[in-house]
Amino acid sequence: MPTEQGFSDFFYAAPDGLCLHARIYGEANSGRWPVVCLPGLTRNCRDFHDLALYLSTQARRKVVAFDYRGRGQSAYDADIGHYNIGIEAGDILAGLAALGIEQAGFIGTSRGGLIIHVLGAMRPAVLKAIVLNDIGPVIEAQGLAHIRSYVDLAPRPKTYAEVVRDLRSTHGADFSALTDADWERMASALYRKTEEGLLPDFDSRLVDTLAGLDLSSPLPDLWPQFDALAAIPLLVIRGANSKLLSAETLEQMRTRHTDIETITADDQGHAPFLETGGLPGKVAGFFDRAERRGGGK
Repeated sequence: MPTEQGFSDFFYAAPDGLCLHARIYGEANSGRWPVVCLPGLTRNCRDFHDLALYLSTQARRKVVAFDYRGRGQSAYDADIGHYNIGIEAGDILAGLAALGIEQAGFIGTSRGGLIIHVLGAMRPAVLKAIVLNDIGPVIEAQGLAHIRSYVDLAPRPKTYAEVVRDLRSTHGADFSALTDADWERMASALYRKTEEGLLPDFDSRLVDTLAGLDLSSPLPDLWPQFDALAAIPLLVIRGANSKLLSAETLEQMRTRHTDIETITADDQGHAPFLETGGLPGKVAGFFDRAERRGGGK
């Protein structure tokens, strides 16, 4: 049953038996496409809380926000080699099967968008409409280096006030649009309370999965996978200050996709906060338009 916070917790088994977690908002909503929310590399379902509340109450859609293995309330994996987008895409499909969801609108932030590209190859029929939040088929090495640097040096603060201070120090220049409340929400989504104090809410070994990347040369692109999504309505949101998704890549995406809308989130970097700047209404409107047209085939 939904809690007073507006969601219920859902636990299910991954294909390899690992216990995984998702939040379900608007569980009783039916008759419209559900929406599936996929977070970034070290992030979790709490990133989508305010957006999910909006979509479940105002747009009357069921929303499922996933924790990947090693994040949030999902179990950590003994083998860090399993922290990859192929296995994580399979985990998402297992969760949807457990919930009886055969098709949905998808929102992918950063790594979540990469997983959507993989889902397009594994099971394209599940994708009815897609929102990519500051991610595309070309990942800028500068942006990935920035992510690796702040994930590797994640501080160990004693209070949430210290978390906010550290976040502002690291990201403030790219996110001048954010309010005090925005920073506080980010802090509460990133850290969890433990007997040892506040800890980042992800398996610290995720850092090791980035260690071997050669960022001195261009990273492999996903243009073939992106082109395979051409029949699926697409909304791309880019942070104006993003270092991961370039304006040039966004323009190429516009020219290669036949049913694409784009939004630039001013004064935000990687990745824009989807609960700010009128974005919830724009995301809801996009899904409404896509569903009226029938969405992906």
